[in-house]
Amino acid sequence: MKNGVSRVESELEKLLKLVNERDDSKNADQVQLAWQMAHDNYGDQLQPDGSPFILHHLEVAIIALREMNLGVPSVVCALLHSMDISKPEVAAQITDTFGKNILEIIEGFKKISELQTERVSFQSDTFRVLFLSMVDDIRVILLRMAHRLNDVRRPRSLTKKQQKKFFDEIKYIYIPIAHRLGLYYIKSEMEEDLMRYEFPEIYKAIEEKIQATRTKREVYIKDFVRPIEQELMSNKFDYQIKWRTKSIPSIWAKMKKQNVEFEEVYDLFAIRVIINSKSQNREKEDCWRVYSLVTNIYNPNPKRLRDWVTTPKASGYESLHTTVMGQNNKWVEVQIRTSRMDEVAEKGQAAHWQYKGLMKSKEVDDWLLQVRDVLEHPEVIGDEYAYRTKKSQEFVFVFTPKGDLRRLSAGATILDFAYDIHTNVGNTCSGARVNNKLVPIRYVLKSGDRVDIVTTKNQKPKHDWLGIVVSTKAKNHIRRQLKEEKYKEAEIGKTLLLRKIRNWKLKSSDDLINVLVKHFKLDSAIDLYYLVAADKLEMSLVKSVLQDYLKERPAESQEEVVKEVKSSAAKDRQEEDILYIGDYVKNVNYRFAKCCNPIHGDDVFGFVTHLGSISIHRNSCPNASRLRFQYPYRILDVKWMNQEDKNYSLVNLKITGKDQLGMVESVTRIITGDLRVNMRSISFNTKGNQFEGKVSLMIRDTSHLSQLTYKLTQIKGVDKVIRIK
Repeated sequence: MKNGVSRVESELEKLLKLVNERDDSKNADQVQLAWQMAHDNYGDQLQPDGSPFILHHLEVAIIALREMNLGVPSVVCALLHSMDISKPEVAAQITDTFGKNILEIIEGFKKISELQTERVSFQSDTFRVLFLSMVDDIRVILLRMAHRLNDVRRPRSLTKKQQKKFFDEIKYIYIPIAHRLGLYYIKSEMEEDLMRYEFPEIYKAIEEKIQATRTKREVYIKDFVRPIEQELMSNKFDYQIKWRTKSIPSIWAKMKKQNVEFEEVYDLFAIRVIINSKSQNREKEDCWRVYSLVTNIYNPNPKRLRDWVTTPKASGYESLHTTVMGQNNKWVEVQIRTSRMDEVAEKGQAAHWQYKGLMKSKEVDDWLLQVRDVLEHPEVIGDEYAYRTKKSQEFVFVFTPKGDLRRLSAGATILDFAYDIHTNVGNTCSGARVNNKLVPIRYVLKSGDRVDIVTTKNQKPKHDWLGIVVSTKAKNHIRRQLKEEKYKEAEIGKTLLLRKIRNWKLKSSDDLINVLVKHFKLDSAIDLYYLVAADKLEMSLVKSVLQDYLKERPAESQEEVVKEVKSSAAKDRQEEDILYIGDYVKNVNYRFAKCCNPIHGDDVFGFVTHLGSISIHRNSCPNASRLRFQYPYRILDVKWMNQEDKNYSLVNLKITGKDQLGMVESVTRIITGDLRVNMRSISFNTKGNQFEGKVSLMIRDTSHLSQLTYKLTQIKGVDKVIRIK
């Protein structure tokens, strides 16, 4: 632990020295305050490997300051990024001490750190767009990059699962961004760390071979460059020459691509000749002049000439590449470009990685160049607006409860998400849990939200939902469902209206329906039937319209019709609505409800279903109150027709009382012997000296049932006989 404390003190001293080099006492005070706050909050905590937890924060802060050239605000955020800002008092402390911008950066850092990526590939275009869309301040990603760089420098402190996740994130997110930003040192280190993790044996073998040939290579390069420098000076070129050994991952990539061993890779290093042209108009000419000088000294390989000066790459990259035969018959790659071309290349426009889908609008490209400009011009470090991104507002990216990623249009609501999952989920959506908080269907989603839809069985699409959703897919589904619901309701309305017309003793015809459609200024009969089903048309008004129409018909057809109308008008309104049922009734589609099993003679009512049929319920049915309250316009009065031969219906009885010897025999004798009732099933249970029996019987009508019930109650020991479902 003492060693850990000494490391903390050493790293803190290193950080403060870097800050003081900026010669700003206010900055130094800010870092001291951040250090104290971090130390008070987690200064005693340890990492899994036993090292101080706060040491990691110091190391990230140093990377941000020294290797990324970020400012003191980023250092403060690096020190405080593990603070629990979900607590209001902690958020208030950070805001009061350092300002709102620091809190926003930490919030952004936590947002992308907490992304659930178990079921999402880092290399997917959707994830990369989500990643960038969640960032308001570019320092968030740069701090995250510093964090990951520190992680891979200390891989032993990570579990295997963490290593896999961290290296995937580095491979598909941070290495491409570092390349695009021109952070080549960081990119190279990350690539090498990645290869050490993925292919440790291959990395070690190539590293040993590079080290073994290092001295000879440096001598060779000096000998190779010397005659080129002499020619450039004699031709009065203003120039500089750079060279570098290619990275181990790059060398291995060439070995795989060319299918050769290490010794056969002819371009282990590259020479870059950079010239300062006096004017941009002479740049191409100067590059070709240098090419001529180099190829006069060394023989070129014509197949290896790459002319991106005459025809630049689509990315804007300009350079002449040639491969020449140097001393000892070794191939050497030479790159020739001007200072301007080199600056463009270094700014990253020649990156190999492109953000598919966003490059069309150049927003990501502009954003990355903005980051690079901030890094290269420390004088704007103090201007927080220099770090603000211009985010695309085209999409939002949200997660399902299982971690699947969904892309939706910006402004999408809970309903949009529900319909994106499945039509039935959308139709029954009543809200959602977003990040474990209940929200209504109007809630507008934000990138990174984790959404769990709440459905309700009785929920149905409503017309105002069209004003809530933004996606065409959701709007189409809602319209389709509303249309289907309207047709269902219209079928019910049609049944009700035609029955009314029959009760009024009017001959139903298309003419009457067309009259009503025209009178109420509707588009179709469907609209008329729907209004009837929704109880939005007074039947008295409908009747009045038809009477007026019939009065205007030719005299020869009026008398009989008007007589029928007057006759029907004299009847009581209640009588008009009565539905008579019985075995002799034809062309009426009705059935007995299973929830209450009505029999002939019961007090019953009719309910018009979605399909247009009629369900007959007892007035004492458990569902009666709900149906009468929610759908009063679908309720019909029902009466039984008198008939001599009655059908038998199933009735269930519950018999309770004091248990006595022979009770079951007495009950069955009354049922099957005395009254000759067909018994379907019987069961008895005894608890203590009490019994409960259930009997299923086939009964003619309520009179037959009353007779049976009375007989059963006369059995000694029977207390109660009641009818059940």
